[in-house]
Amino acid sequence: MVTRRQQFDDLVLDSAARLEARLGPRFEQVEFAVEDVPTTDPAPWERDGVPLGRVFPSHGRQPARIVIYRRPIEARAQDQRELTAIVGDVVVEQVAALFGMAPGDLDPRYDTGDD
Repeated sequence: MVTRRQQFDDLVLDSAARLEARLGPRFEQVEFAVEDVPTTDPAPWERDGVPLGRVFPSHGRQPARIVIYRRPIEARAQDQRELTAIVGDVVVEQVAALFGMAPGDLDPRYDTGDD
């Protein structure tokens, strides 16, 4: 039996794997992590809401790390399809931010939210 947490982790890994082919060797130095909720001390630019993910650039020997926050994302999703889409978009946004790219340039399937 797979737990909700394991299913969420798999969604993050699947989303990251889709991007790996686009970025090649640069992507090998990026670690992904899932945490339940963000820390209580948001960054100054995060005052407008709860972050869904964060980028931590590499520092010394420590590789870059992207953290995705499970519970805030799950709270926004109405069903599994929407959860998959939100996770995919958040992963794209965080990877794009790390590499200084626009999310739509990184992944043409990225949903900008413009209807």
